[in-house]
Amino acid sequence: MPSLQTQLDLACQSIQHEIGVGKVADYIPALAQVPADKFGAAIVTVTGEKALFGDSQEYFSIQSISKVFALTASLNLHDKKIWDRVGREPSGNAFNSIVQLEKEGGIPRNPLINAGALVVTDSLLESKTTEDCTAHLLKLVRQLADNDSIAINSEVAQSERETAHRNASLAHFMQSFGNLKRTVSDVLDVYCQQCAIAMNCEQLARSALYLASNGTDPLTKTHIVDEERARRINAMMMLCGHYDASGDFAHRVGLPGKSGVGGGIVVVIPDIGTVAVWSPCLNVNGNSHAGTAALEALVRATNWNVL
Repeated sequence: MPSLQTQLDLACQSIQHEIGVGKVADYIPALAQVPADKFGAAIVTVTGEKALFGDSQEYFSIQSISKVFALTASLNLHDKKIWDRVGREPSGNAFNSIVQLEKEGGIPRNPLINAGALVVTDSLLESKTTEDCTAHLLKLVRQLADNDSIAINSEVAQSERETAHRNASLAHFMQSFGNLKRTVSDVLDVYCQQCAIAMNCEQLARSALYLASNGTDPLTKTHIVDEERARRINAMMMLCGHYDASGDFAHRVGLPGKSGVGGGIVVVIPDIGTVAVWSPCLNVNGNSHAGTAALEALVRATNWNVL
């Protein structure tokens, strides 16, 4: 059987013609500056084996992938109470859509769209300042990646905060229904900071490894979440991790995953490991075009699935 590195190399080489297809996110000015021809990938297994390809060591803004870590933190803090404020269903709409909120009484469909993530962030601000809340999330990500050097890209955070008009609308709208407890400004400050966490593919894959191992980091043996919460986070990623293209991603890749408009995607292979890919050109749904193609090629070669 080919080595892990060989399988990754062949999968990534097979989709090189897809790199640059799509459009770099430009509604956040700092993201528009990222070169369109970048591509990196990394695999980390539960036994610690690694395989790297391309720009796997280059840092990028994880954006909405941070929602997985925020949800992890919120479940640990509030347990099942968070589900009183945010749903567990695919939205079928764009990640920043306001359409369903009025009809559904200010309760977002799930925690991995922007409205849901804002509620999750609001829940983390309970008894915390914005600085403490941001530091708490960053500490968690550093622990998960086993790397204390991970930081927030302040340029991206500022750029995102200055252009957060749609997210501000979502937050105000939910506040009008009583589903946002802190000030909109505080929630947006923390949310934009968490989205601007910068990681490379190897670090990102490493940071999601607990979700491949029933909530416990398989390398450090650190308990992150209990098995039930890990299962529910994976379920949310499978159902809702790729905005209104979540069904298509599940059909093509068939693994729990989360994308971000920075061009990153992380997927979980239960009991085996995790894969992170990064290519900044996005399809119309806001997911990395080449990254999705690479993951599809990889699972076809490895026969990885959730069974």
